[in-house]
Amino acid sequence: MSFAAPSLGSAGGRSARRAFEFGRTYVVRPKGKHQATIVWLHGLGDNGSSWSQLLETLPLPNIKWICPTAPTQPISIFGGFPSTAWFDVGDISEDAPDDLEGLDASAAHVANLLSTEPADIKLGVGGFSMGAATALYSVSCFTAGKYGNGNPYPANPSAAVGLSGWLPCSKTLSNKLQGVDEATRRAQSFPVLLCHGKGLDTTPFQKRWMRFVLG
Repeated sequence: MSFAAPSLGSAGGRSARRAFEFGRTYVVRPKGKHQATIVWLHGLGDNGSSWSQLLETLPLPNIKWICPTAPTQPISIFGGFPSTAWFDVGDISEDAPDDLEGLDASAAHVANLLSTEPADIKLGVGGFSMGAATALYSVSCFTAGKYGNGNPYPANPSAAVGLSGWLPCSKTLSNKLQGVDEATRRAQSFPVLLCHGKGLDTTPFQKRWMRFVLG
């Protein structure tokens, strides 16, 4: 699937219109009664295949897993070397600019995958590392009711999981939701599971998200 994003500026200062060509999507079908669907997003440089193989081994027979593959695109922090990535990364720091074009394109891809699921199925989104960041950004779009570019967000997820991830655009999220009672209510009641390894420090992005959700 391809997605053409409007020019919004991005990490590395790019402003030209970008087209995103998403890779193959892998699906792990439920072995029992289908009760939930989760879109699971891989990390930087990975693909949907590796995670689909792992998720297939989990004893969760009622979940359908959808494992898309991110576009291959130049990554600024790698000196422009191409890699599968949900968005561009220019710097690993709390003050690094967010690639809103890439984030919106990936969030729209997630929403599109969820849109084909039956109405009686619970929907979720999750991921690892950059995939977790994209999942949490998708949730922030749901709570705000719109993408970063202002277009309406159409999906209705009911839970999210983030493994070793962070929340993009975390500094502006509170301002985006401030004064919008429905958006604040959705954010505070939305179930989010954040996990990280014992040898990893909790990132400032994770802490800010937890403070926002827990109050």
